[in-house]
Amino acid sequence: MASSATLDTVVVTATRVEQKLEDVVADVSVIERDTIERSGATTVADLLTRLPGVEFVRNGGPTANTSVFVRGADNRHTAVFIDGVRVDSQSTGGANWNALPVAQIDRIEILRGPAAAIYGSDAIAGVVQIFTRQGTGPFTPSIGLGLGSHRTRKADAGFHGKSGAVDYALSVGHETSDGFDARPGVGFADRDGYRSTSASGRLGWTLNQAHRLEATALFSDVNTQYDGFASTADDRALNEVHTLGVSWHARWSDTYRMRLSANRGRDQYETRPSPYLTDTKVDGYLWHHELQFGAHRFTAALERRVDRLDNSGPPAIDASRSQNALALGYGWTDRTHTVQLNVRHDDDSEFGGKTTGAAAYAYAFAPGWRVTGSAGTAFRAPTLYQRFSQYGVADLKPESSRNIEAGLRYAQGATQFGLVVFRNEVTDLINFGAAGPCASTFGCYENAGKAILEGVTLSGEHRLGGVNLWGSVDVQNPRNADTDRILARRARRHAQLGADTMLGGWTVGADLKLVGERFDNASNTVRLGGYGLVNLHASRTLARDWTVLARVDNLADKDYEVARTYATGGRMVFVGLRWSPR
Repeated sequence: MASSATLDTVVVTATRVEQKLEDVVADVSVIERDTIERSGATTVADLLTRLPGVEFVRNGGPTANTSVFVRGADNRHTAVFIDGVRVDSQSTGGANWNALPVAQIDRIEILRGPAAAIYGSDAIAGVVQIFTRQGTGPFTPSIGLGLGSHRTRKADAGFHGKSGAVDYALSVGHETSDGFDARPGVGFADRDGYRSTSASGRLGWTLNQAHRLEATALFSDVNTQYDGFASTADDRALNEVHTLGVSWHARWSDTYRMRLSANRGRDQYETRPSPYLTDTKVDGYLWHHELQFGAHRFTAALERRVDRLDNSGPPAIDASRSQNALALGYGWTDRTHTVQLNVRHDDDSEFGGKTTGAAAYAYAFAPGWRVTGSAGTAFRAPTLYQRFSQYGVADLKPESSRNIEAGLRYAQGATQFGLVVFRNEVTDLINFGAAGPCASTFGCYENAGKAILEGVTLSGEHRLGGVNLWGSVDVQNPRNADTDRILARRARRHAQLGADTMLGGWTVGADLKLVGERFDNASNTVRLGGYGLVNLHASRTLARDWTVLARVDNLADKDYEVARTYATGGRMVFVGLRWSPR
């Protein structure tokens, strides 16, 4: 994906403090609002999979159950935040990607690599931070409408702005689609459509140059049809994601900043008419301090996280746990050398303490060139479902990882190049095993696995005349270290190439996505064939305030699978129109 981010782009995900992208040692990508609008994407997973090092699996249409694999790791090994609010399921583990609404997103930052020394549990493979719009400038409304294949209809409206010391933003969106038969030949033939409604808001009050108060909220409700096992009913999955956060930002002096925040993320999943309901609430409290002395930056944070799970079972689960943490960080740069050190201790109410650390170094050895190296540890605590369901084992240990990586980067003008080599060893991996100490005779969760995630990622952008070229290639070997089998539904090789240019007042472009063969199961006996997709897009400003977008995905109408027996949408066309006064 061509990025509109530059070296002057400021990111916060790498260390939880503001940094220019050129000063970040970690492997970070940014997706800006203009790129999101041009994409025509329905889900966050569709956006992320256009970046290096990211794959996804989906059981049907855009809002069906979705897993995202960063550098080949499991879905639950990526920590996800919306405006700083953690979103997680204590049932399945990981974010509910199919319920994260693109219509409400202003920007996405993705960090590839472990970050538990900064964020605590979950960040074994990386961190995805989603930001909704913040009000700037005068009152600015916007309206977007779109039509697409499978009778897809989209509409969104919002406004943002700033009046004196108060800034504000509010947005709503609605999307419906008749969909397609998610599992042709399985059960009865029908269309599995969806209906999605979302809203987000942000309100900020800058009391003075030193103090700012802010509140954010997001709501997403998705109703998706799916094909249940041997079912002839109108099976539906109801997904809800809610976030709410308040924060106080204080700058006490030129050298000392503080941030105090409290928030809640909620993830609810329900099926009908088959009765099942799971509801996760994650409460977070953060007291973050930042000290800057010349080129030296020190950070310290106290953080508390409380997870709650209500699950219909059987047996019904009503459980909670908490983690209290102390995190310390140090960063230094003189533009030639950059050092970043982090250490964190989490004390879990169930299994006790866990300490993680990270060390990173970058050396700018020539104009535009940097070489980087880092090492870090991370962990993921067992979900409450893995511990207390009928398949659960109460004394499961956290999954742990050790990662090392090295990189080479070049950035000069419109040309960027990146090479990253990584190896991440995950131990005490929680798998579903044979019957044992749990209540079920079908099987139990157990700490019986070990995975090795290693690979090489190449990425680059270059402007050749009036044409922007971009691409990435991932060669990886995510495998079960005990069996030497490739992890299910991961490709050893995947790549993307794209180009766009201005032509007759239009911005036109094409991209090619290539994915190698995968295996649908852990034993590597069921193959999923590789595939290649060609996508086209075009956009144009019709008048000062109007923009039209057209996109064709899977131009050749390729028939392929990302999960066995589940269909994909074939050739899909989308046309959108947006009004936003400038």
